[in-house]
Amino acid sequence: MSAPVLADADAKPNLKSQGPAIPPPLRWNGRGGDGDGRGFSPSHGALPFPTAKLGLWLFLAAATMLFALVGSAYLVRMGLPDWEHLPKPGILWVNTLWLLLGSLALEVARRAARAREVATARGAWILGGAFALLFVVGQLLAWGRLAAWGYFLATNPASSFFYLLTALHGLHVLGGLLVWGRATVRMFRAWEPAAPLRIELAATYWHFLLGVWAAMLGLFWLT
Repeated sequence: MSAPVLADADAKPNLKSQGPAIPPPLRWNGRGGDGDGRGFSPSHGALPFPTAKLGLWLFLAAATMLFALVGSAYLVRMGLPDWEHLPKPGILWVNTLWLLLGSLALEVARRAARAREVATARGAWILGGAFALLFVVGQLLAWGRLAAWGYFLATNPASSFFYLLTALHGLHVLGGLLVWGRATVRMFRAWEPAAPLRIELAATYWHFLLGVWAAMLGLFWLT
């Protein structure tokens, strides 16, 4: 009778049959990670980025479709015989400058927050909101100028679409300002790890509003 064969304790297991180890996907942990707003931890079946970003992009997609729908109606309506040319208040160019400066200020805030330059981020954040407020005031002045010229909401189709589009855009700016105000209170109360993410989302939103406004200006001046 032969002696039993003992397995070598130092023998390496057969890794080929097990396949390569696959790390679990990353999940946003909400803690900010290294302080720049990007905190991730392993988790199965989760997104590799903050859900707030997904929510913002879905909202921007819906808003884009809304503005595209109204813009398409504008182009179709202007082809009818009763369409009249609408004079454009010169203050619209000043309002464009305010919106551009607001977008640039929030971009500076975003980069400063990522670099952990808290004072610069806070200052640029305040400037971004201030420029947005100036934009809203300028839009009200533009409406007042049109009214002084005798162009009201129901004067003609061109004026109706102008008021509709600018009001729709202005509501989005006001919504952004409401969120900006709440974030400002939290940001100056204490610099939280999630602050860089909030600033990044706000900057993305303001860039979107600037792009929509540029498209609207082109539509107004080319028709």
